[in-house]
Amino acid sequence: MTYPLVRGLAAEGIAVATTCRVLKFTPQGFYKWVKQPYSDRDWDDAHLISAMLDIHHDDPEFGYRFIADELERAGWTVSENRVQRLCQDNKIWSTTSKKRGLNRKAGPPVHDDLIDRDFTADGPNERWVGDITEHPTAEGKLYLCTFKDLWSNRIVGYSIADRMTAALAIAAIRNAGLRRDCEGVIVHTDRGSQFRARAFVSTLKDLDMVGSMGRVGACGDNASAESFFSLLQKNVLNRQRWQTRDELRLAIVIWIEAKYHRRRRQRRLGKLTPIEFETIHQPAPRAA
Repeated sequence: MTYPLVRGLAAEGIAVATTCRVLKFTPQGFYKWVKQPYSDRDWDDAHLISAMLDIHHDDPEFGYRFIADELERAGWTVSENRVQRLCQDNKIWSTTSKKRGLNRKAGPPVHDDLIDRDFTADGPNERWVGDITEHPTAEGKLYLCTFKDLWSNRIVGYSIADRMTAALAIAAIRNAGLRRDCEGVIVHTDRGSQFRARAFVSTLKDLDMVGSMGRVGACGDNASAESFFSLLQKNVLNRQRWQTRDELRLAIVIWIEAKYHRRRRQRRLGKLTPIEFETIHQPAPRAA
């Protein structure tokens, strides 16, 4: 930091040689710095920090270890210790850290609440609700992201992964986006970092969907999504101890596709299953 001081004093008319003599370093070192103010290492660190900030912005719960993993996947060759040092220097901290003084509050909403606890819809693909749940196995946690159509209660899109990242939510909404005539659907979620990530918001825009978010700490604002997870908890997750992620993943898919969609009758749907309800009440295809 002394070299910029020498340059500043020189601009005010104080000779470089005088300042260097007082600060006890050589003028040659100063002029070398003027020619190349930043070392190659500093330049590499700047690009690395930029990449780390992008990763942290999309998944704020990531600590330095997960950030190091994501950098490696992106093609960077960098040690975990270097990532840890840069995270500390630039205050890139996980939002789920338990260390005192870190900000653990939910981030600001990126969408207004367009549902306002009205979990009804007059037709298909008008309103969807989404959320993420997790469950432990002997191998580690497994995460499930789902989107449910409030008209038929059908799970229109879901994804399962061993990490709770923005990519999990993106895969689920893209899966849901394969449905016909879903442009303009309101997609309502909580304020989880995965749903606030730039990549997820950009995906909604690409799919021509409208985002909506509830309040912080208000479970009722996304009660319809929570109710599905409650059924899943009772019927699958808590039925046994799961040894592997693949075992639990298969059980979740079978329950959603074979039982919840095709065998579980719901009073709100006139004692029909979601598949039966959509088959009977689905509007005729639009004319070409």
